[in-house]
Amino acid sequence: MSDYSVLIAAAGNGTRSGLSYPKTLYPVSGKPILIHLLTLFSSFSGSFSVVVSPKGKNQVNECLQKSNLHPHLITQSSPKGMGDAVLQFIHSPDFYNTKNLILVWGDIPFIQAETVSEMIRIHEIHNNDFTFPTRIVDSAYTYVLRDQQNRLVEVIETRELGIEKPSFGERDIGLFVFKKDLVINMLQKELQSKYGQVSGEHGFLYIIKELILHGAKVEALPIATEKDLISLNYIKDVKDYD
Repeated sequence: MSDYSVLIAAAGNGTRSGLSYPKTLYPVSGKPILIHLLTLFSSFSGSFSVVVSPKGKNQVNECLQKSNLHPHLITQSSPKGMGDAVLQFIHSPDFYNTKNLILVWGDIPFIQAETVSEMIRIHEIHNNDFTFPTRIVDSAYTYVLRDQQNRLVEVIETRELGIEKPSFGERDIGLFVFKKDLVINMLQKELQSKYGQVSGEHGFLYIIKELILHGAKVEALPIATEKDLISLNYIKDVKDYD
């Protein structure tokens, strides 16, 4: 059994970015974001799966063939949310041979190897069930909430809080590592918080609160760098760093 497999959630079609192709294929420093991610994570695992949309599957496959890379492609039949995208890992050939799953959003091109390495190191030495890096920023699109003893409580999207203008706070970066069986089982349950009140989608971040409530060991690490945070929502988001 492999200690770690990597799942790249790349089913976004790039509509908001004004692209005619999946945004994970947007070139940064001459290479698609997806290729940057596969290259980076090859230092941590030899097992890769990529969640794609039906519309973008052929374009992603063509890109991978040109780069001579061969991750497993898994199709998310419709955009039902990130939790649903993660559940598609069940259809990967690596599913039954994986203990821990590294999950990364497919639109963050500048993740630093040191951040990934430290996340995995802490995950192992603390024997965590779920571990992820965070950073305190001026505009947090997700909020990492802690109690007065600095213990992690939950992570929630600002849109689910009805916040139109994000403000100062601690946020995740779209990178996580967790014990696969525990999280997949939790995602399959019909929990009250499974579907977003605003989006109606099967999200992913709600699982953090549910894991904590069920006694799992979850740790948020304030180790992310400024570059780790950069994601492609709009072209301008990455152009200044290219």
